[in-house]
Amino acid sequence: MITSVIDSSLRRAAGSLFGLAYGDALGRPTEFLTVAEIVQRYGPGGPRELTGDPALVTDDTQLALAVGWALHDAASLTPAVVEPLLRQRFLDWAVSPENNRAPGMTCLRACAELGRGVRWQEATVAGSKGCGANMRVTPVGLLDVDLDILAGLAQLQAGLTHGHPTGLAASELTAYTVRLLRDGAAPAQLPALLAERAREQRRVYRSDWLGDLWKRPGAATPEEFIAQGWDECLAVLDRLAAAVTGPDDGGDPCRRTGEGWVAEEALATALFCAIRHADDPVAALARGATTAGDSDSIAALTGAFLGAAYGMPAWPAPWATRIEYADQLATLARTWD
Repeated sequence: MITSVIDSSLRRAAGSLFGLAYGDALGRPTEFLTVAEIVQRYGPGGPRELTGDPALVTDDTQLALAVGWALHDAASLTPAVVEPLLRQRFLDWAVSPENNRAPGMTCLRACAELGRGVRWQEATVAGSKGCGANMRVTPVGLLDVDLDILAGLAQLQAGLTHGHPTGLAASELTAYTVRLLRDGAAPAQLPALLAERAREQRRVYRSDWLGDLWKRPGAATPEEFIAQGWDECLAVLDRLAAAVTGPDDGGDPCRRTGEGWVAEEALATALFCAIRHADDPVAALARGATTAGDSDSIAALTGAFLGAAYGMPAWPAPWATRIEYADQLATLARTWD
């Protein structure tokens, strides 16, 4: 049992949202580089300073803001209320001139269908479990709601674009990670706590939030559909547990837990960075940004996790005015801090 030890002076919601953006900004220029190229450019410690005025982020932060504003504007946290708000925020993002940061094709394809008014269960890309499902879910983890609502919201926001069960399960686990850390869990506790949650939820299909989404991939039952997602998450959590208990050579974390292009690997590799560098959050961001994989998403989730754990004191104070979308991040953070 995790006992809540939320300290409002730490501003954990702000720490998590700003941490996500900081990791995103540090990983943005490294996403498509090899580790050797990153080290050549930034040194063996990876990128540790924001660059630009403001420091630009990617679609990871843009879509996290979209989810955050949809939740902020919701009169109640029910599927009927939240789904159209998410839909509109995603559509606004899709046509924004600021959507020029190499956005994921799954999100663009799904948004094109959502824009036609198609039911989201038909608009979503059924076979995709890309990390776009959970790179944006951090605001859900910051809400003061029970775990059933947290799970439903996390899976719904994922499902609008990414219909694969692993995207749903990994998104719930990502939001749950933010919740656990904000409530006082130590990073080292997370592999066991998340595996326990995955086993508990393995055959729980949330039909009130997902409707008939399960029918598209051809699973025999809703329970069989969602179990596939939880099983894939459990497999990568096993790899994470082995990685964080064994020796660390300081190299690319993707070799241990995957390159992060898919949702469960983005979660696990970000957790690896957060756990290995829990005492130095900026080093954790740099580790996440120094990968051969989806560096911006890995570093963004790493920042969301350690920011939820340690609040704004985790980050260099001058960064708060230098990051793109600082005003929006601060406004949303005040809603939940």
